[in-house]
Amino acid sequence: MVRYRSLLSTSRGDLLRTAGFVVAVNLVGTLPAVFVGSNTDWIDRPSFYPPEIAFPIVWTALFTLMGIALSVVWAHGFGRRDVRLALSAFGVQFALNLAWTPIFFGLRRPDLGLAVIAVLWVAVVVTIVAFHRVDRRAAALLVPYLLWVSFAAVLNYAIYAS
Repeated sequence: MVRYRSLLSTSRGDLLRTAGFVVAVNLVGTLPAVFVGSNTDWIDRPSFYPPEIAFPIVWTALFTLMGIALSVVWAHGFGRRDVRLALSAFGVQFALNLAWTPIFFGLRRPDLGLAVIAVLWVAVVVTIVAFHRVDRRAAALLVPYLLWVSFAAVLNYAIYAS
């Protein structure tokens, strides 16, 4: 019988590493909103626009899941090519994620934001596939992120089209 490791090992080092990744992803992920802001007064909001409070709650949850997934992949070690590729894919998608806020809110360019989020969506799919090759649990942790980015892309399009 094959025994599966728990998602998070109970060793203190593993828990500290995971907590570090969660904190780091949350801190870095919030920087664009801190520096650029996320003022929505200029947006013609579609009927399905969520309440403002939803955004920080959802992003905190998603960044937390991303941090855990990153820690799970990282734990497999840099000696493996698939780990290095997965971490690189994560870096690309995270950079695109960080770029969206300054483009959409800072420049007030929903058209360019839509282009960035379309590329981000592809990058998230690539990251999920790369994470799956290392650890399918880590890939599963990114599925809610893909769903949110999909919703955000539709929302971005609706704002652009209005």
